[in-house]
Amino acid sequence: MAAGGKKPAWVVDKERGERREARETVWLFGLHAVRDALANPNREKLRLVVTKNALDKLEEAVAASGMAPEVVEPRHFNVPIDEGSVHQGAAVEVRPLNWGKFTDVCAAGEGLPLVVLLDRVTDPHNVGAILRSAEVFGARAVIAPKHHSAPETGALAKTASGALERQPYLKVTNLSEAMQALKDMGFTLIGLDGEAELALDKAVADVNGRPIALVLGAEGPGLREKTRETCDVLARIPFTGVFGSLNVSNAAAVSLYAATRGVA
Repeated sequence: MAAGGKKPAWVVDKERGERREARETVWLFGLHAVRDALANPNREKLRLVVTKNALDKLEEAVAASGMAPEVVEPRHFNVPIDEGSVHQGAAVEVRPLNWGKFTDVCAAGEGLPLVVLLDRVTDPHNVGAILRSAEVFGARAVIAPKHHSAPETGALAKTASGALERQPYLKVTNLSEAMQALKDMGFTLIGLDGEAELALDKAVADVNGRPIALVLGAEGPGLREKTRETCDVLARIPFTGVFGSLNVSNAAAVSLYAATRGVA
């Protein structure tokens, strides 16, 4: 405690941040995203707005959720989502999911001993697609820094096609510290770099069945220097075409498939 009984500034800022996060809500939209959110018992749901047509399609999910929907005319579908969003007449206001401690999920969560770390990947469509691939290939978590990453939004949820409700998307204060914690847990960190000499399949084979953490950077800048230095090894996805660059979400899908060959 600071002099005079006052809390240090960093403590005050942290408590303010925690209170702000506790009040934060997200609007999810689209039939698939809303249905999956309604079916998720771990998701705190606050408000459901639907058209009559959407309610007919979501009838069972709404009934099972116990929510009282607000049925509106399509022209009066006034919820705070981006203009032009394809909401399909359904939107639900929720609180962000709490998956628990980062170390617990990565060490003993469901799925293979395989995680994905995203270094400043901010496009919600890319992150949504990565979450979907992570679920398909049985990864335990997708990890990103709290700042400079894609937040949990309706656009992300819609692209994830339900995976947001089932695939842990963990936010950490410091990505480098999280990477070091994974090393301490026995994970081998493979950073994806298109100019690396080592091919991804060889990097995975060299792991010899140990847990794998795949590290991907944002399109354009790629991995930051500190992130590159913290990886155990850098690897590239081999290509045969003239154009050898993959979108980060596609690179994640290919990398996840390759990694499952090593940890399965």
